[in-house]
Amino acid sequence: MSNMEKHLFNLKFAAKELNRNAKKCDKEEKAEKAKIKKAIQKGNTEVARIHAENAIRQKNQAINFLRMSARVDAVAARVQTAVTMGKVTKSMAGVVKSMDATLRSMNLEKISALMDKFEHQFETLDVQTQQMEDTMSSTTTLTTPQNQVDMLLQEMADEAGLDLNMELPQGQTGSVGTSVASTEQHKCDARCCQT
Repeated sequence: MSNMEKHLFNLKFAAKELNRNAKKCDKEEKAEKAKIKKAIQKGNTEVARIHAENAIRQKNQAINFLRMSARVDAVAARVQTAVTMGKVTKSMAGVVKSMDATLRSMNLEKISALMDKFEHQFETLDVQTQQMEDTMSSTTTLTTPQNQVDMLLQEMADEAGLDLNMELPQGQTGSVGTSVASTEQHKCDARCCQT
């Protein structure tokens, strides 16, 4: 195993570790949201606000882990391309040497066989290069809008069937559903890209 292949392994391992950390933060965010509902049901708004802040922090941390994982995956794809190109270059050099020897002997069967092998290796290189380009183009990083604690409190109150309108600023309840839905869709898209 060459140094580049070792680095590639380490990069892939780091990306998986970042994904695990993102999932852990998602889990902790859900736990905090459950605590928000309980606190709202008990009428303890201050405790609910603290849990909302924790949930938002966990969510942002999960997004940061996913963003970093996507970047590490992009670097790993570039390293994979370099490793593959190195192997193909070695193979092509061997083919060229064999072609030189064959051309000297002018054995047409050998020349034909070597040309077929050379074309096959180029086709393999094209397929691998296309796969790397597809991987690179599908690797995306996430951007999310800044959520506010009051919006999350309102969402949790709505889910729990309680009313917090007197304590929250007016005008923030309309966009909660769409911003949360789009954020969940971004999370889902990011997870799909990672697999």
